[in-house]
Amino acid sequence: MHVNADLKVLYFGTPVVLISSRNADGTGNVAPMSSAWWLGQSAMLGMGNRSKTTENMLRERECVLNMVPSTMVDAVDLLAPLTGTDPVPERKAAKGYRFEADKFGAAGLTPQASEVVGAPRVLESPIQLECVVEQAHDFSGTSTAFEVRVVRAHIEERLLVPGTDYVDPVGWDPLIMKFCEFFGGAENLRPSTLASAWRMPHQGLVKAAAPIS
Repeated sequence: MHVNADLKVLYFGTPVVLISSRNADGTGNVAPMSSAWWLGQSAMLGMGNRSKTTENMLRERECVLNMVPSTMVDAVDLLAPLTGTDPVPERKAAKGYRFEADKFGAAGLTPQASEVVGAPRVLESPIQLECVVEQAHDFSGTSTAFEVRVVRAHIEERLLVPGTDYVDPVGWDPLIMKFCEFFGGAENLRPSTLASAWRMPHQGLVKAAAPIS
């Protein structure tokens, strides 16, 4: 039986991304987020207006999306209560956030020079997407929805289907944020009609169709 509920959180499950950006003084900033979705070679990113990342992206018009595997959950959790904004915004301070100038160091991450944009990559991330900001849209007065375009992609070779430019969905196990909790563990449940129609070169997946109840 369905009931009406005033749901307080609508994070039903999205991949975690570490967004790296360039501060005004040229240093790097990195922050976790999970309000992201992709279409073609572009992505939409949702960020709060009080975020240092938002400030940097509006000024620099670029960023790097560092995709996070489940094995990087500890680094993401270390970054979660940190902000590059000083002083810390009142609402964030009330939730326990603290200022940290070197967020890469605080999380044990290594900045890596990008090839197209000025923002650094996260060396430990197996998939790094250098992006430019195409448009920034006000979202409810408190957030900004960024439309970004991928201009250079870097990926560890082990995550590619051999001989192709496709990511192996079995090898890639993204860290998922679900209702503010971390989840991981890749498991193929049944064959995908859509993947078959698109002729995706997937390997090591379930072959026999399973009934849908």
